[in-house]
Amino acid sequence: MTITTVASPAPRQPAALARGFLTGGVIGTSLAALVVGGIVESVPLFVAGLVLPALYGLLRFLAGGPRRAREAAVVPRTALASIEDRHVVGGETSDVPVRFGLTVAPDDTPAFRVEVTQDINVVDLPDHRPGGIVVVTYPPDRPWRVRIVKRPTPEWEDRAAGARLDPVPGPAVVREPQESGAVGFVRLFGLLLGATAVILMFRAELFDEDTAAGRAPASSKPSVSATSWTVVGSSGSGTVALGPDRSFLDEGELGRAIGSLTDGPGTREVLTVVVQERLLSVVFPPTGTRGPRFDPRSLPHERIPGLVEEATTTLGVHSPLTWELTADRLDGSLRIRVGVTGPGGTASLEADGRGTVVRRTPAR
Repeated sequence: MTITTVASPAPRQPAALARGFLTGGVIGTSLAALVVGGIVESVPLFVAGLVLPALYGLLRFLAGGPRRAREAAVVPRTALASIEDRHVVGGETSDVPVRFGLTVAPDDTPAFRVEVTQDINVVDLPDHRPGGIVVVTYPPDRPWRVRIVKRPTPEWEDRAAGARLDPVPGPAVVREPQESGAVGFVRLFGLLLGATAVILMFRAELFDEDTAAGRAPASSKPSVSATSWTVVGSSGSGTVALGPDRSFLDEGELGRAIGSLTDGPGTREVLTVVVQERLLSVVFPPTGTRGPRFDPRSLPHERIPGLVEEATTTLGVHSPLTWELTADRLDGSLRIRVGVTGPGGTASLEADGRGTVVRRTPAR
């Protein structure tokens, strides 16, 4: 008997390319939507990234309904097959997956070789040795979907008992059609195109996120940056950092910085004000609480440079390294303290709300 191999039918290339492009586009768009939605905190975009692949999968399932109906209507073909080789590929239950190499010999078409994996009960493994004859079924239009019949009809069981099949010559094996490299390329192209489209749509928000020094809490004011200073305000505190070659001892600098943190509806009082050479920090009282607070705009701004100069030059700290001014009302009345640190030790002075010095503590 002359035996030849049969070739697998080639898939329809235009339809496969279209499916590949759509699949890649959905994957790229959904992944980009999830990432971008999380970065820009857009709930609708994030939800769209979750819903899109589910919706696409549902549409693919519905669109494949007619094809599945046609395949189910095809009457399977029954044939004899010879087991060329057998490999148990794993499993710890009574049914173990076994990979078979079969030569299938239909009655009215050429024989062909095929490789299939099927669960076989361990009790039935001796009946499926290499060289044995089994009864198989397969769809005529998909010969790679061969299944070994566990309980054939008496007629086919008698035919298998007395049959002898020659192996198919050559290494060719019928396999399920594989997608071409073009399909993989258009899928990748669709993925990149979908991701790029989402990023371009939200590029303004993304660029704002990338250039920001850090995201403030939801209750915080937005950060404002400039070449000369940086302001960061929140519901609990605020800071102003000056740029190089600037100092809060410069005329009007401290007043403008305090105004940037407290300007707005009503008078915004604070618990503490701390001033260093180029850094201002204020602490706001918690909402609804009472305590010793004051309006920082009432500080004697014009006296502060003189207080700092007196503390750094008259209290015995030679070549001072740092100074810090603190203002609060923890003792009932407004007090301003200037501390100085240097090689000669630490010194401080204290002034009242008008900037008049009331106590000096020289370096020791």
